[in-house]
Formats: sequence, structure tokens, C-alpha cells
Amino acid sequence: MRCPPRLNVAAVFVLSTGALRDIGYTTGANFTLTDCKTEHLGALPMTKHLLLVAGNIGAGKTTITERIATRLGWEAAYETVSDNPFLPDFYADMRKWSFHLQVYFLGDRAEMHRRMAALPRSAIIDRSIYEDAHIFARALHSMGNMTDRDYLAYRRVYDLVVESLPRPSLLLYLDASVPVLLERIRQRARDIETGITAEYLSLLAGFYEEWIAEFDWCPVLTIPAENLNFVTNEQHISIIIDRIQQKLAGKEQVVFPPELQNNRQP
Repeated sequence: MRCPPRLNVAAVFVLSTGALRDIGYTTGANFTLTDCKTEHLGALPMTKHLLLVAGNIGAGKTTITERIATRLGWEAAYETVSDNPFLPDFYADMRKWSFHLQVYFLGDRAEMHRRMAALPRSAIIDRSIYEDAHIFARALHSMGNMTDRDYLAYRRVYDLVVESLPRPSLLLYLDASVPVLLERIRQRARDIETGITAEYLSLLAGFYEEWIAEFDWCPVLTIPAENLNFVTNEQHISIIIDRIQQKLAGKEQVVFPPELQNNRQP
């Protein structure tokens, strides 16, 4: 997890906003299984898939990655930050070392993406390489911790790297409001996240809204993480897995409201 530069902790970057109806969820309502097919919640067919999980700090990325990997028998990979050798220098002088920090993260993420894509079985990754540029580096640049020259050079390298990578099968986008994220961050009480503010999360949320609206590397499944419990509620995770299976199988269903279903043409 990357944390706000001004807190003397490496840059945290993440997500927000999405469409609740994409998985049949209505604001304020609880999930039920009445409108979802759940008979095929076991492992997917032997087709190889690569899923990426994106979401703001506290949205539940790690938890849902673990649950999906366990339920479907997939390989899982998670973001690592502490191994970056540029962290000490970045802490001391963020403006000077932000480019080096982000290039290292980019290489690390690209290596993970390629490795997981090459596995014989399906895989899921907590955090996408695409966020490195569109959220992480952009946030450093916006906050004055990366110069225009360094940012443009970084984006050029990023574009070349991403073009060479296998496309993912699906991006899972977890959406939750800033107040909910702040409460979850407070409850899990990680030292690295103690200084995260609503303003910082809102900045990232704005970047994510713009990014996800234009994202076209693969299909996107928006998951309303506001009122979901991926840890103990089996119905929630079952509905999400069922929807993932439908997306990966290329199956979609048009559902008309009841008042329109009887308007048959003569």
C-alpha cells in the first residue's frame, strides 16, 4: 500500500465510483440470490483467465482477491511496496526521487503481470499496472512531487511497457464512498495508513473516475463495495463470482422492467 507523499510514506494511490446495477444491486438494498444463478459457483472451465482488481484504499481489493482465488482455485498475486530500493531516497526528497520510485514500481508490476499471465492456470492480481500511470504517477505530478519533464518521460516508458503486455480478461473495479473508506482504514489501523485524509482519497477518486470511464484494455465489472462483506457473507461473494463467470463466458442478459414485459407487438 502506498501512502500520501506529504506523510513521509511512499505514495498511496487507489479508486472510487461505479455503477451499482452492473451486478443487480440497488442502493440501500441487501443482496439476495433470487435473481442470480448460483448453480455453477465452482471453478471455471479450463480456459486461462487473468483478472485484475482495482479499488480505492479500503475498498476490499486484497480480501476479494483472496476469496476469488480460494473459491475458484486460481493463483493470486499482491502488491508489494517495501521491496522498492528507492523508498529511503524518496522519503528524503520526493521531488528528486519520485521518477525513480515509479519506474521501479512499473517494472515490478510489469514483471508480475507477465508472470501471472504466463501461468497455466487462471490468475488474479490485486492492483493493475494501468493504475501506476493513470493514478499513482499522476497523483505525484499533481501534488508537485514529480516534475513535468519526469512525468512525461515516465508516461512514455509506461506506454511502451504496457503495449508489450498480454491483455487481461477482466478488470474488477471496487466502488465505495470516501466516508466508508476512511472508516475501514480506521478500523484496520495500519501504521502506513494513519495519515490518509478524506481530501487525499477524494483526489484519487477523481482520477479513478476519469480513468475507468476511458479504460478499454479489457471489459470492466464494477462492484458496489459500499455495503458488501466479502469476508463473512457468502451470498455477496457468490453473486460476484457468478457475475464474473458470466462476463468471462461472454454471456449477457437483457432484463426489462415488469411494466414493459407485456407490451408485445401485434
